[in-house]
Amino acid sequence: MTQTVDAPEASDTARSAAAIRARLVRPMPADRIWGWIGPLLVGVVAAVLRLVDLGRPNKIIFDETYYAKDAYSQLLFGYSRKFTEDANERILNGDLDVFLNEPSFVVHPPVGKFLIGQGIRVFGMDPFGWRIAVALCGVATVIMIARIGRRLFRSTLLGCVAGLMLAVDGLSIVMSRTAVLDGILAMFVVAAFGCLLIDRDQMRAKYADWAEARLARGLTEPGDGPLFWWRPWRLAAGIMLGLACGTKWSGLYAVAVFGLMTVLWEIGARRAAGLRSPVLNSMLRDGPVAFLSMVVTAFVVYVVSWWGWIFSSNGWSRQWATENAPSALGTLFPNWARSLWHYHGEMWRFHRDLNTPHDYQSKPWEWLYLGRPVSFDYEGYDLGQAGCQAERCSQAVLALGTPPLWWGACAALLVCLWWWFFRRDWRAGAILAGVIATWVPWLLFTDRTIFYFYAVAIVPFLVLAVTFALGLIIGPPDASPRRRAVGVAIAGGYVLIVVAVAAWFYPIHVDQLISYDEWRSRMWFSSWI
Repeated sequence: MTQTVDAPEASDTARSAAAIRARLVRPMPADRIWGWIGPLLVGVVAAVLRLVDLGRPNKIIFDETYYAKDAYSQLLFGYSRKFTEDANERILNGDLDVFLNEPSFVVHPPVGKFLIGQGIRVFGMDPFGWRIAVALCGVATVIMIARIGRRLFRSTLLGCVAGLMLAVDGLSIVMSRTAVLDGILAMFVVAAFGCLLIDRDQMRAKYADWAEARLARGLTEPGDGPLFWWRPWRLAAGIMLGLACGTKWSGLYAVAVFGLMTVLWEIGARRAAGLRSPVLNSMLRDGPVAFLSMVVTAFVVYVVSWWGWIFSSNGWSRQWATENAPSALGTLFPNWARSLWHYHGEMWRFHRDLNTPHDYQSKPWEWLYLGRPVSFDYEGYDLGQAGCQAERCSQAVLALGTPPLWWGACAALLVCLWWWFFRRDWRAGAILAGVIATWVPWLLFTDRTIFYFYAVAIVPFLVLAVTFALGLIIGPPDASPRRRAVGVAIAGGYVLIVVAVAAWFYPIHVDQLISYDEWRSRMWFSSWI
């Protein structure tokens, strides 16, 4: 008798629990093995494009003149020292005794140069040695984007498409083959984004489990819900964001945007679980936890990244506190902290006042349509010189994104805006958050001297935007076979065009020797020269 009476109630409970889980949890693809094999194969493509002839050109190009020597100095002394005027020539000739016993004022934090220094430690102070760490960061970014795309779109195929397009993008290739900081920054920002995606999935599954357990006990009132203190993936995101800030200060924008993003995700999870006052509860209960695990963690990691300077006695401005009496408030802080604060004030003034004109500077809105790429190196030769077999030859390293990918991304961003605003698709919102964190803040610094190659941190999110649009073109799994076939043909054709154009531009990204006419045919606009 009891079983017959309770059966409908149990059935209703099961249906309610299933409905809550359906709102909270989207199952991952079942192809777990290919979920790793596919991204790793794409990583192999990225590695080939980035590692082959990595030591070419055999010279110090563009801003490598700062970062390679600062990385080596940091490796030797723990902080950056000034170097002789002929340091570049001496280093290329094998003479590494180029540093003076005088600290150098550097305007970027130590993490990126620390990684560059590890490549030098293993392979030596030569072009391959100071580029290898950045190249490996580029490969890691491609693999992570393939995995992130798989998780974001619940499709291994779309994840690998995203990874492949990032692997062949011209700007990403150049910035992976040059010892500058922006590719390292991009890796840490992407890693933080990926960690937060995993945290989102795990927490929504926990909310579903909590709701099921509550319904099973006959509790139908929504309540305030649980508080999950231990969220290792969000903590990992905080560490990655601290390392991003420790590479370049522009990582601060990712801290702010991603922090807000994870709180909004928490509100969405609580609302989907049917909990009471999801906004207020998320802000008051989870907000402090999010702040500790992300902002405080990032701050601690950032400060620790200065350990080489902190434990030095001769770093730039290291003794400022001992030479300047503290204010009443300043007595609360140790001398190293006061000196570091002063150092950061000088760094801020440098960045704020940097407006020296440069031939290759550009405005942030020009970046998306490839208005002004940056020439990292160019050499011209006549017949018979350096193996030139034409009347004139060229060797170039041009930081230029793959045109159909970037121009397609401009349209894809509009699609993401539409899908997020009108369809409330969280995936489109997440992609836009990445773009906001890596591009929008630069719009506030139009009077500052800035360059297109900073946009390498935007590329992973542009690739995800394009992949999102391609997924819409292909259509949902339950669409008609004809609809899917047409969608796959269009999306596949676009990807093939991106790969083909990337292959055609590849020689001018990696300093290959080609005829002047071949080089000139790739300069589609005068602003690219």
